[in-house]
Parts: sequence; structure tokens; C-alpha cells
Amino acid sequence: MSIGLIALLDDVAALAKVAAASLDDVTAQAAKAGAKAAGVVIDDAAVTPRYVTGFSAARELPIVGRIALGSLKNKLIYLLPAALLLSLFAPWAITPLLMIGGAYLCYEGSEKVFEALSPHGAHEHEAAVGAATQPARNLEDEKVSSAIKTDFILSAEIMAITLASLPAGSTWMQAVVLAVVGIGITALVYGGVALIVKADDAGVALARTDRPVSRLLGREGGAPLHTDRLLAPVTTAFGRGLVKGMPILLKALAVVGTAAMIWVGGGIIIHGLEGYGFAGLGHAIHDVAVAAGHAVPALGGLVEWLVSAAASGLFGLVLGAVLIPLVHYLVVPLVRAVRGGSRKAERPTV
Repeated sequence: MSIGLIALLDDVAALAKVAAASLDDVTAQAAKAGAKAAGVVIDDAAVTPRYVTGFSAARELPIVGRIALGSLKNKLIYLLPAALLLSLFAPWAITPLLMIGGAYLCYEGSEKVFEALSPHGAHEHEAAVGAATQPARNLEDEKVSSAIKTDFILSAEIMAITLASLPAGSTWMQAVVLAVVGIGITALVYGGVALIVKADDAGVALARTDRPVSRLLGREGGAPLHTDRLLAPVTTAFGRGLVKGMPILLKALAVVGTAAMIWVGGGIIIHGLEGYGFAGLGHAIHDVAVAAGHAVPALGGLVEWLVSAAASGLFGLVLGAVLIPLVHYLVVPLVRAVRGGSRKAERPTV
């Protein structure tokens, strides 16, 4: 019995070592894949805050929470199984699907630029598209739905980058790594977004407090009165700075988010074209970026990245500008015709 118990303990220890090694492998692969998707993560974080602009402070966190929940559903329920199935049975379909998503990002980002340049025309376009593609809903639901749709494209890019960076191996291991990356990135992005959108409220609290240290810590914290008096001007000034600075930051993030959508969408299309043998544009951008980097050796890598991003963004802006009238004059009438036909089919005959 003692020998059998020792053998059982040895087996348990061996299994524990295997599990620990697998956990380390998952962590390492998830960290590596997450680092490669960092660019899209930044884009996701920049895009999201614009969806809570204009709402009351009480609705900001619930809206971020709804978008975060939708993002998790996108990654874990839809994209993770789809990525694994496509990689197993239809790997050829991944690139065209990503290109469709990239075209959507270019369209939506260019639409925001169009709105900034021509608000009246943009409102007419949005009214026509909205009337054709979705039922009436309140503003919050519309914003959340739009954010989750945009997140779906960005999440698809994140999951695709993650899957592409994983070595060939067990499907279950790939699934676990994709899940870890999806959950981790969602927590990172929307946790950061929540801090950003609530920073102004924290600034108001600090600016209105006479003795912030005592009120935050309580008298039990033991903060002396003279310390409060010394820190009060600093915390008050910091709070006022947050209050004044956050609207500027949110507007800047809205601009960055729009630019990021166009840049990422354009980059997806360009890389997709390279996969189908149309590599001329991608090679030209690469050559120009390398030449620009060589012109500034001290900042070569940064300059190359900036030139590549700017070229992808310009391509995405042009593509999106082309898609806007196509959506307005071709897609919208087609959707209306399909919706009208389906409604007629649903009506009972008399």
C-alpha cells in the first residue's frame, strides 16, 4: 500500500509539472501574441471613448461596461471558435474576411471625417443608412451597438494576429491562448477607457475638497492637519487640471480613434492585397518608409513606422471616400429592397 501511495504521488507530481509547464507555455505565448497585437489594442482604446461623449456622468461607466461585455462576447463566443474552425477547415477564407472588415473600418472612419467636413451632408447620409439598416432605438443603444460592431472588426484583427503568431500545435492550446489574450486585452482596454472617462469626475472631487488627504483616508489614517494644508493646493490644482484637460483629451482621443480606424483598415487591405499577388502598393510604401528612416538615422524605426502608418491611412481614407457613395446609392437601396421583400413575404395573404 505504501509503495502504491508513493507511485500515486509520483504520478500526481508529474502531472503537476506538466500542468505547470503548459501554464507557462500558455502565458508565454499569450504575452508574445498580445505584444504583436499591441498596435490594434491601442487603436481599440483610442476608438472607444468617443462613444461615451455627450452622455451624463452616471451613464458613462454603464456604457463602457456594456461595450466591454459585447467585446468579450465578440472575442470568446464568435471570433475564437470561428478562428479555430477557419484555421482548420478554411484557412483561405481568413484573409478576405479580414479585408472586408478592413473596408468597413475605412468606411466608418472616412464617414467621421466626412461628418467633420460636411455635417449637414453627413447627417443626411447617416439618416439614410440608419433607416435602411436598423430599427429605431434610443441614442445609447445606437452608440453601444455601433461601438460593439467596430470592436468586432478590431477584435477580429487582434485574434487573427494572435492566431498567426502561435506555433503549430494542439488546437486546445491555441484556444486557451486565444481566450487568455482576448480576456486580458479586453480588461486592459476597457479598464483604461473607464479610467479615462471618469478622470474628470475624480478631478471635480479633488478640486472641491478642502483637505483631500483627510477626507480620502479619514481621521483614522493619521494624516496631520499641516500635511493636509500643504497638499491641499497641490491636489486642488491637480483636480482642476483634470477637469480642464479631460475634455481636450477626449476630443483628441476621438480624432486619434478615427485616424486609427482608417489606418488599421487601410493596412489590412494593403496586406491582404499582397497575399493575392498585388504587392506593388505595399512594396512602394515599404520602400518609401525605409528611405525616410535612412534619412533620419537617429529615429529610423519611428520614422519608418510613421510613414507606413500615414500611407496606410491615406489609402484607407481614399477607399472609405469611395465606399461612402457606394453604400449610399447601392448598398442602402439594395438593403431596402431586401427588407421590403421580406416584409411582404411575412404578410399573410387574404
